[in-house]
Amino acid sequence: MSILEIALASQIWARRHEKRQLEFLESDGLKILQRVAFAFVAFTLLIAGLNLAAGRPQMLADHPAPVVAGR
Repeated sequence: MSILEIALASQIWARRHEKRQLEFLESDGLKILQRVAFAFVAFTLLIAGLNLAAGRPQMLADHPAPVVAGR
């Protein structure tokens, strides 16, 4: 047997004998919520850092939008 065949057979055997957790626990929901919150905060900080590095911080009330000013 080649190394590839042994690795494939080992992977198939491991998948057949692994025990899967089917029930949803409350701690799973908390982990998901924490990961989503962390990703949101990290993405927000990344965008803020990129805006600061570009020298133009995002200000919503800095000046009116061109569509509103043209009316």
